Amino acid sequence: MMRAPRLEIDLRKIHHNTGILVERLARHGISVSGITKATLGSPDIARVLLNAGVKTLGDSRIENIETMRKAGVSTPIWLIRSPMISQVDPVVTHADISFNTELDVIKALSAAAQKAGRTHGIVLMVELGDLREGIMPEDVESIVRATLDLPNVDFKGIGANLACRSGVSPDAKNMGELSALANSLDATFNFEMDIVSGGNSANLEWVFSGADTGRINNLRLGESILLGLNPLNREPIDGLHIDAFKLVAEVIESKLKPSQPRGEIKQAAFGTPPPITNQGNISQVLLAVGEQDTDSDGLIPPLGFEILGASSDHLILNAGDNRLSAGDEIAFQLNYSALLRAMTSPFVAKIYSIQ
Repeated sequence: MMRAPRLEIDLRKIHHNTGILVERLARHGISVSGITKATLGSPDIARVLLNAGVKTLGDSRIENIETMRKAGVSTPIWLIRSPMISQVDPVVTHADISFNTELDVIKALSAAAQKAGRTHGIVLMVELGDLREGIMPEDVESIVRATLDLPNVDFKGIGANLACRSGVSPDAKNMGELSALANSLDATFNFEMDIVSGGNSANLEWVFSGADTGRINNLRLGESILLGLNPLNREPIDGLHIDAFKLVAEVIESKLKPSQPRGEIKQAAFGTPPPITNQGNISQVLLAVGEQDTDSDGLIPPLGFEILGASSDHLILNAGDNRLSAGDEIAFQLNYSALLRAMTSPFVAKIYSIQ
């Protein structure tokens, strides 16, 4: 019997999704950086992305990039979260480019690159309204000027990130602002920057709408490749697989129980429990997977099952008319949050296959 809980990962479907998106975006002059952060820097998935046409990889954790390097992945890899000053040495050793917003960090990267005898690429992130990371647009020119004066760092371009903190959608206005800034910087400094990275999977709807993509020549794709979904509405993207990942969990208890608790109700393990609808006696099953392993709110159960709640180590289901016994298994689809947590849990096995 296979170990549970486990993620069953269909590499063929990930390859398919990657190839389709690389081809579609190439028609618009846009390259794809495959983002591996949701997969804990899996070398297996990194190789699939590369085999499907991705030229660069990206990750938010330098530890994940180190994992891929140790596994022999030699393609250019970008650190897409602003580096910590405490990690500049491994950043310049393992990442070809890092995304930055603070001049003090860039200076530290310069010093570390000098010490290591390397040249490290710098992309400056621009704040376009989502209010996560980014330099205010009016301040970018001065940061570029300062970066160009530093040794052992190479200014590569600019980027932006939307629809992560505040849900601000990429559109003609904010993407036009990024393009205009790229043109202005090129004119000011008499160069043509290599990278104008418009954003993430949330940018696909804008690109495929037939918009003028201007100077945008790169997108950083994770969720759309792995789950086949548009992050703006979580709707499937035409032609992509949405079931490349399945979380399989094992039943450890199956009993007929009341649907309502009895006794005085106070705080539960994760705060105030939601109100419970009285359904009389139900067929309740417990699974050996919990919030420590995944995001229960991001699991999609099979037809006929209802997720009632979760604790650290248990997922509680109403099995409806299904009759289950200890040792049986149930497979769930996952959203991005559930996938991210399951991939990073040491208690969830990862099983790769090409079906």
